[in-house]
Amino acid sequence: MDDGEVSVHHTVGFALAKPAEVLGAEPYMHELVAGIERVLVPRGGSLLLRIVPTAAEVAATIRRWAEGGLVDAVVLIDLVPHDPIVDLVRDLAIPAVVSGDPETAGGLTTVWSQDDLAMETAVEAMLELGHTRIAHLTGPAHMAHTRLRMSAFERLAGRGDAATSIHEGDYTERSGREITLELLRGEHPPTAVIADNDLMAIGALAAAAELEVSVPSQLSILAWDDSPLCQLSEPPLSAMSHDVQTIGELIAIAVLDAEAGRASESIRAPRAEFVARGSTTAPPVTEASASVLGKIQT
Repeated sequence: MDDGEVSVHHTVGFALAKPAEVLGAEPYMHELVAGIERVLVPRGGSLLLRIVPTAAEVAATIRRWAEGGLVDAVVLIDLVPHDPIVDLVRDLAIPAVVSGDPETAGGLTTVWSQDDLAMETAVEAMLELGHTRIAHLTGPAHMAHTRLRMSAFERLAGRGDAATSIHEGDYTERSGREITLELLRGEHPPTAVIADNDLMAIGALAAAAELEVSVPSQLSILAWDDSPLCQLSEPPLSAMSHDVQTIGELIAIAVLDAEAGRASESIRAPRAEFVARGSTTAPPVTEASASVLGKIQT
């Protein structure tokens, strides 16, 4: 679509199943919405945002919007494998764009942040520092993007012969803190933690402080989205830096194209980059860590 083109007024629906605790505190969704509106508003569009408790209520909301003619298109996010909402929007004949991987989208247009490649970069960064015990704090494991991250985590960490563990959270700071407390009290605590969002990384940082575990000399922590929370923490959190507002802009452009009847496509958002700050460093060198580092370097 031409950047100078102005469309008639249209409304894009965006229904989210998110705990209020997460939505209120997590910057990611605010940045995503800002990016979407940056494209829609100058073109006479608006975003209808609805927060509901469950995925079933997301589907019910979209059905109500479509049958009432309240929206011209919808944005779908946090899909699960073989998600029935894909068939729903097809049955309703409403244009839709998925923020997620193409395999889950069932042929709908997607804007994909390449979570698997981002996780590969994250694990490689920890392995290159010499970490041999790495924990992954995930979001809800039923979500497709969580499964992709988990698979990439296991594959890359296994290549370096690191001891790994995966622990399901719910994107809240509380879950990051509770999981990390349990890990640090274990017989073989991790030397590095990769968290699936910034709130859980902040929770991991709080757990380390509570147990007087030094970050980063005893525990490295890597966050995911690189929101301002990462730079304001103490120490500042290393992160996989995503350009979230650009992702939102790409979603909005894709929605406008879908409304115009253009063929579906898979759009790749800029790949996340590892940004090193004060929360990651090499662990104390042991025979095991030296062996893993040698394998990565060769």
